[in-house]
Amino acid sequence: MRKLIAITALMFCGSWLLAQGGLVFSVRGTVEDSSTGRPVASASVTVSGKNFSTVTNADGSFVIKSDSPIDAVDVSHIGFKSTCVKVLSRDVRVLLVPVAYPLKESSIISGDPFEIVKNAMDKIKDNYPLHPESLYCFYRETVRKRHRYITVNEAVARVYKTSYTQGASHQDRTAIEKSRVIISQRRRDTLSVRMMGGPTPAANFDPVKNESIIFNATDLQYYRFQMESPTYIGDRLQFVISFEPESEAPYALYRGTLFIDRESLAFSRIELSLDVSDRVKATRMMLIKKPAGLRFIPKELSYIVNYRLQNGVFRLDYFRSNMQFNCDWRKWGFASSYTAVNELVITDIAESAVPIQKSEMFRATDILDDKAFLFLDPDFWQDYNIIEPSESLENAVKRLKKQN
Repeated sequence: MRKLIAITALMFCGSWLLAQGGLVFSVRGTVEDSSTGRPVASASVTVSGKNFSTVTNADGSFVIKSDSPIDAVDVSHIGFKSTCVKVLSRDVRVLLVPVAYPLKESSIISGDPFEIVKNAMDKIKDNYPLHPESLYCFYRETVRKRHRYITVNEAVARVYKTSYTQGASHQDRTAIEKSRVIISQRRRDTLSVRMMGGPTPAANFDPVKNESIIFNATDLQYYRFQMESPTYIGDRLQFVISFEPESEAPYALYRGTLFIDRESLAFSRIELSLDVSDRVKATRMMLIKKPAGLRFIPKELSYIVNYRLQNGVFRLDYFRSNMQFNCDWRKWGFASSYTAVNELVITDIAESAVPIQKSEMFRATDILDDKAFLFLDPDFWQDYNIIEPSESLENAVKRLKKQN
């Protein structure tokens, strides 16, 4: 078994860190449901008065860093009141209070859900950035074979997003700033299926901007929309609209839920789940290629996309995809189940937008496995905001270290 080679994939991070002055201040904490004490996963955590952001992990834990002392953090999650917590030590405990909306408000949440969706689409140009922006993000992808992690890839990336008025997501570009991979070297763990992954597909899976995903005249006709009970994201009341396929299409369709800000009619959160009942259609959406003799059986492909309101503008904030599938090798008579999870969180916004050149662009068809290097230094991300590893992921990484 070959030894791990400690190599950092440094491309542009030097100039970025110089501009930030280094993220030398940090706060660690947990976010819990005040009524149950349970951890709240994927809660948004932001340094008050700054652009530095992250999300909590599956255990409700987070670490957030800044280039100046952190006096307070803002925390929000769907269904809870947003809160600002003063930082009195380097460890904080955040209790989120569930929102109970008044009956008077819930009783007037009505209307034609299809018309509300169309009106929200018409207001995209009013609710999202009018000018190009450079965003920094942290990206993690994991692959489990049955219940055992076999791959962990991570990257810090710079994302150049054009104006939402252009409606041209293909002009958005991503460049890797720094990356690493921790991967099992066992031959039987080698996954011979090339999955769509990496920070570029994650950053570009922006249904509000990329109308080809669902918000276009052709696709909308295939769906039935239904109004659900309202909820809050932070302190803002949301229309909640579910949808499902109503007719057949030449490609796989989605089921899902839309959260639309009642005041601005902006899409705040979008949950999608691919209809995998037609395996052929679903496979086209999930695979780039596979070896001959392998039968790919799609089980699930779901997405969560959050947008955060900041200074009157909604921006992409968090992306998560979950893909489950089986690989059946007929020749050797065995099958394995896999789960691939991709997460991306926007951690900072640059002062000015700088386009990414083609020579440095991470393409949608690139695979992070091919670009990153093996690196296990525990301080690898000390200068960056990341999604804190969950306890289960940390244990998996420890096991992978021992195997290698």
